Amino acid sequence: MERDTYKQRRYAKAQSENGSRARTHKGQRSSLSVRSPALQAAERQRERPPARKKSFWEELWSGSAEERQVGMSYAAEETLPPQAQRRLPPLKRGTGVSDAYNSRPGVRRESNAGLGHSWRKDKSSFAQSIAQRLQMERKGATVIEREPVQVISEEEKSKLRELEMRLQRTPGKMDSLLLIFTLALLCIGLIMVYSASSFLSARTYGDASHDFQRQAISGFMGVVAMLVASRIDYRQWRRFSLIGLVVVLPLLVLVLFFGTSNYGASRWFTIGSSFSFQPSELAKLVLALYIADWLARKGNQVSSFLYGLTPFVILVGLILGLVLLENDMGTAIVIAGLSTAMFFTAGANIVQFLLAVGCGALIFMTQAFKGYRFYRLMGFLDPFQHITSINLQLYQSLLALGSGGILGLGLGESRQKTGYLPFPHIDSIFAILGEELGFIGGALVIILFLGLAFRGFRLARRSQDMYGALLSTGITTWLVLQAAVNIGATTGTIPYTGVPLPFISFGGTSLVISMAAIGVLLNISRYIREPEDPALSRQTITRAFKKKKV
Repeated sequence: MERDTYKQRRYAKAQSENGSRARTHKGQRSSLSVRSPALQAAERQRERPPARKKSFWEELWSGSAEERQVGMSYAAEETLPPQAQRRLPPLKRGTGVSDAYNSRPGVRRESNAGLGHSWRKDKSSFAQSIAQRLQMERKGATVIEREPVQVISEEEKSKLRELEMRLQRTPGKMDSLLLIFTLALLCIGLIMVYSASSFLSARTYGDASHDFQRQAISGFMGVVAMLVASRIDYRQWRRFSLIGLVVVLPLLVLVLFFGTSNYGASRWFTIGSSFSFQPSELAKLVLALYIADWLARKGNQVSSFLYGLTPFVILVGLILGLVLLENDMGTAIVIAGLSTAMFFTAGANIVQFLLAVGCGALIFMTQAFKGYRFYRLMGFLDPFQHITSINLQLYQSLLALGSGGILGLGLGESRQKTGYLPFPHIDSIFAILGEELGFIGGALVIILFLGLAFRGFRLARRSQDMYGALLSTGITTWLVLQAAVNIGATTGTIPYTGVPLPFISFGGTSLVISMAAIGVLLNISRYIREPEDPALSRQTITRAFKKKKV
């Protein structure tokens, strides 16, 4: 016992803390359950009594500031200083740490011949050990087992997740380009809302800036929400994602019965004459937060049919059904798109994924040929031949874009906003932008959204944890897909469906929630440290597939 090294004493202490281990029988392996070093360090930190503050003379007597700093660093890392490590006796062959484990009664185990010696065995010694094992099995002797793999129990994993939530991290600088793209889109949106709504506001309210004032207030609230969300650690949203989902689902049900119906859709809660709230906009953000947390906790079970695809389809299908009952096909497309992108990013089985996408496409096709959507589809096929009251919006949008040309008619000079184009400041605002600012203005907006997409997916690619990667993927897909649907419908690229253009269209709920989502992305960018092995790297994905094959 006098020759025990420092590492042997540490190992014996760890053995007593971990409790009794399972015995290894003939022809059987057992995994060892060990404590996490991070949890042990946290428990020792809580049990450690508060240090007494030394007086000036005690600090002066204890040594210089550099020596005290070195001692503190070694104490925090729970290692010995170099001087003490040099005084340790050298390890002898056969006296490694694993000998304490091999010396247990009733279990015959082979010696590791020193710390780490088994890792340096050459091919010949490895072949000899295999031959000896086969001979012992033929003779019926006790099988020599190597030290089993140490694992962490499920309870330890849950405690580790809780500890991760409590750990304080030092944030860095936020993504300045993502912030610039967002603020540029917000400024363009405020200018275009004033220009597109001035005629209708003057005719309806007697004030050309009525809608602009409401949008400016919503923009201010959105900037505040973005700044607040950018200061909150995005990991904290995991605690409230389930609560948010429990709140959103009843709102989607209540809006069907108590919501305000306009133009054949029941989507808004209206309070007074100046405040309205759209629950489906909040559902996008809450669903992105919850699905990111759910998929991150599932791990490799995402690829299974029972524990991965089935609950995912039930959850997303429930929300999509409620949104479709509101006659909001555009929002349903956006929700389905962001959910599918996150599910695929998390490692879904490709066959099951394609099967689910195909079933969802069939359901959407059955809804696309019902009611007024059929006339919109016919108008999409030939917008200048099948002109109806339902298809009039697409027809006038194409006229506005065509009359704008390369440079546009000039800011405030649109003719289609004077009663010809329905919803010029909401769903059709890109058409007014193209008419007044021309092809250059429309291309600038598209470039800004492409820049937002690049920075958002770049965050997902470089995020160090799976939750941050999935959340970045969901939010970026949501904003970019919604912009693509709006611009595609206005330009006649896809059948017309009414969704606002993020950051540009008139709408307080959409603007505030979209800005809050950008704040979450900005907070994720503050913890990007150019990791060697990010969560969505090729190496990580390759290792995940290898684990599944094993």
